[in-house]
Amino acid sequence: MRMELELGACEEEKTWRPVCKEETEMLDSGTVLSGFQGYWESSFAGNKSQDSGIAEMEELPVPHNIKISNITCDSFKISWDMDSKSKDRITHYFIDLNKKENKNSNKFKHKDVPTKLVAKAVPLPMTVRGHWFLSPRTEYTVAVQTASKQVDGDYVVSEWSEIIEFCTADYSKVHLTQLLEKAEVIAGRMLKLSVFYRNQHKEYFDYTREHHGNALQPSVKDNSGSHGSPISGKLEGIFFSCNTEFNTGKPPQDSPYGRYRFEIAAEKLFNPNTNLYFGDFYCMYTAYHYVILVIAPVGSPGDEFCKQRLPQLNIKDNKFLTCDEEDGVMVYHHAQDVILEVIYTDPVDLSLGTVAEITGHQLMSLSTANAKKDPSCKTCNISVGR
Repeated sequence: MRMELELGACEEEKTWRPVCKEETEMLDSGTVLSGFQGYWESSFAGNKSQDSGIAEMEELPVPHNIKISNITCDSFKISWDMDSKSKDRITHYFIDLNKKENKNSNKFKHKDVPTKLVAKAVPLPMTVRGHWFLSPRTEYTVAVQTASKQVDGDYVVSEWSEIIEFCTADYSKVHLTQLLEKAEVIAGRMLKLSVFYRNQHKEYFDYTREHHGNALQPSVKDNSGSHGSPISGKLEGIFFSCNTEFNTGKPPQDSPYGRYRFEIAAEKLFNPNTNLYFGDFYCMYTAYHYVILVIAPVGSPGDEFCKQRLPQLNIKDNKFLTCDEEDGVMVYHHAQDVILEVIYTDPVDLSLGTVAEITGHQLMSLSTANAKKDPSCKTCNISVGR
């Protein structure tokens, strides 16, 4: 949709604002995309607009009892109640949408510009949709006022409603499938592997032996990767790697996470008794990309969590990690051109593998712990909130 922007200044409030002239776009079932014919306004005064083109008038009803429903990662439905007085004069709704301020945020950081949305008055509830101003897993505040457009183009408006809060949702399976398809494009050819491995410090393995009965324990996944990922901060599991060096077919000797490595035969974690899920696709302002996969024993709590939220992969036929039987032996392959991060959702006993010190270097700069995804990368982003 073409959008025309006009930059104007309001000297009285020292306000600069781009004004979008495009009309609102009608959606299905009479809903409205309330983001066009909208404007973004940043005011030093911080009060209600005093623009000469907008006059206030008490006769228009003030919205109250606002309800937010059908929340996704980049849309929501909004409705409210109004007094019947002068209701037939309403031609538009103004929606004031802002990210909720984080008390712990850096006070010197540039604040997000508030978003004012204008929509033609249609039957409620009304759909607000737009990845350009809505991000997944983000808290917002919203307020509404009614408006009546005059013949000269000016507006008569009501008082603002009360302010309410809501939080957008995670990526759905539909969004994750879009990420999956983009990841498949660059996955590359498949290379053989024989082990999964986990790099950590010596103290980590000593603590596991002493306090957890020799079993590696699942922990909650950090916030690395896509902001809308449904597994971040929710799924419990153990991170493993499986990529191999092209020339040796073995795991690389360098490590971003520690000088000690636990290696376990691939069939101990990945076999016909496990399910495989696609979790995420991202990069960290670098040329190489990461794919997160989840391996969950069939019927386990982790399996049930993933079934509801993640696209499931065929363990014998996918572009990232496969397990198949050849001549009575299980054979494993991984994608060459992406770095796989594999989450196993159950505890793993150290006795099933070996722990040894690596001979290479510890490359901490390659760590992905709480790494933020590059929102500008065209390879690994989709057209919803990042």
